[in-house]
Amino acid sequence: MTYPDTLICDQALYQHISDNLKKFNIQKNDRGGVKRAAVAITVVETGPGTDVYGLTPYDEWNQAAALILTKRAVKLKKHSGQWALPGGRMDKGETVEQAALRELAEEVGLTLAPENVIGRLDDFTTRSGFVISPVVIWGGAAAELTPNPAEVESIHRISLQEFMRKDAPILQENHESHNPILLMPVGNSWIAAPTAAIIYQFREVGILGQNTRVAHYEQPYFAWS
Repeated sequence: MTYPDTLICDQALYQHISDNLKKFNIQKNDRGGVKRAAVAITVVETGPGTDVYGLTPYDEWNQAAALILTKRAVKLKKHSGQWALPGGRMDKGETVEQAALRELAEEVGLTLAPENVIGRLDDFTTRSGFVISPVVIWGGAAAELTPNPAEVESIHRISLQEFMRKDAPILQENHESHNPILLMPVGNSWIAAPTAAIIYQFREVGILGQNTRVAHYEQPYFAWS
């Protein structure tokens, strides 16, 4: 499948992603008695930025499409300092879409309307005991992003083009499971599953229009607790 040569955060890309998600039949984990969380896969303009793990720095505002990722606060008891999509545990009575929008506002200060939700991807069950529901959201320019210091160490707008690299994903064999660990390269580093698996499925489904599943991929041991 083809995708736009230049991944610009414009109406054409919005329609492209929307059309692909509408054709995708998501797989939900409706099992009771599990902890549930939602994450926001938010498409925004790259904007101004600095070098992140070998990525090229830039000074002018950039309209290329990007995803919002965070580095979790180092003082958190669980998963401190790790790459993450904005998100967290669902409150009682919330839909996954409401939870993703709330977490996006709480973690990075970006308040968006329900109309900004484009669609969803497959639920992903983590080794730490959560069922994560990824929600795809259109953020547009999103000029002002402010990290919540209680949860977020830093905010990063990582270009969608970076996730289209030919060396992605990295599949790493492990001794804990028959399934490989999935990593997504970023600059000279990488992001690990479950975040990497969700990003990879967004790339495959939202951008490339493929029916790619990722729930079977393993997570590195440090993400288990």
